[in-house]
Amino acid sequence: MTQPSDTPKIRVGISVGDINGVGMEVIMKTFADKRILDFCTPVVFGSSKVASYHRKALDMLEFNFHVIHNLSELHDHKPNLINCWKEEVNIELGKETPEGGKYAFISLEHACKALKDGEVDVLLTAPINKHNIQSDDFKFAGHTEYLENYFGGKSLMLLVNEGLRMGLVTGHVPIAEVAKNISTEKILDKLEVLNTSLKQDFAIRKPKIAILGLNPHNGDNGIIGEEDSTIIKPAVEAANEKGILVRGPYAADGFFGSEGYREFDAVLAMYHDQGLVPFKTLSFNNGVNFTAGLPVIRTSPDHGTGYGIAGKNEASESSFRQALYMAIDLYKNRNEYKGLTANPLRFSKGRKDS
Repeated sequence: MTQPSDTPKIRVGISVGDINGVGMEVIMKTFADKRILDFCTPVVFGSSKVASYHRKALDMLEFNFHVIHNLSELHDHKPNLINCWKEEVNIELGKETPEGGKYAFISLEHACKALKDGEVDVLLTAPINKHNIQSDDFKFAGHTEYLENYFGGKSLMLLVNEGLRMGLVTGHVPIAEVAKNISTEKILDKLEVLNTSLKQDFAIRKPKIAILGLNPHNGDNGIIGEEDSTIIKPAVEAANEKGILVRGPYAADGFFGSEGYREFDAVLAMYHDQGLVPFKTLSFNNGVNFTAGLPVIRTSPDHGTGYGIAGKNEASESSFRQALYMAIDLYKNRNEYKGLTANPLRFSKGRKDS
């Protein structure tokens, strides 16, 4: 990744996640490598007191944030931190506490406002605990649902690594309710969002998408369930009629076992674990969660709060670093796509099919 010296660096807004988890650790480990500052200007929405606590716990005393009071004070060659609260906070590393959720939301709220106001260019979120963050202001199953409500659009959780892009029709839905939350219309909506994102965010001219079945063996012609033939197949047919290249449904076990996913630009799974189990098996801690379908760019690492290793200096920053790089690339791709599609004559000289 190269950055022309005369190109403004992308401003990356970062929420700290649960203050009792590994969020601050992976943030600091990522920006301890100062070469990353050649590509972006990071600003962490949190607290210098919380950051100092984590620095001491992790014995990273050589690491320092450039603490600012407002975003006009950003330093282009240092990791910036803006204080979103001043009060002392009780930190209990590795524990789920009300304070962990309260300040995770305050950080997220400030980062989202800065993104909406154009003060940062992209959003990178550290992991939250979906239970302790619940409040009168946050009544959502996770980041994805909150961000869709905040920014608008039709969101699609998209897990990405070098060899696989995995979208989900249903996200944080109990397994007992998956089937009732799937419809032909909903699948078609997700396929349209996915197809658009592959074009504008990943620079793929003619995306090829695979879709997975819901039931074992795609229902075995109705013996194990009828959703595959009555709901999913009509969605595939409707998508192809709209010019979206979709194949399937495929039985998930054989599809991944035979590495069939390598023939496609993305895969659409029906529910959370159907997509995330193979994805995380294949991603080797380098996966990134991207919220497609929003008018803004948001990425996050594909792991959780990591309470079990919080404060022990054992958390890998690999996924967070990949999420940072991807946010930068997606932002550039989307802006270039907007420019190309605004001028069709330039688009005819653009990229080759991927």
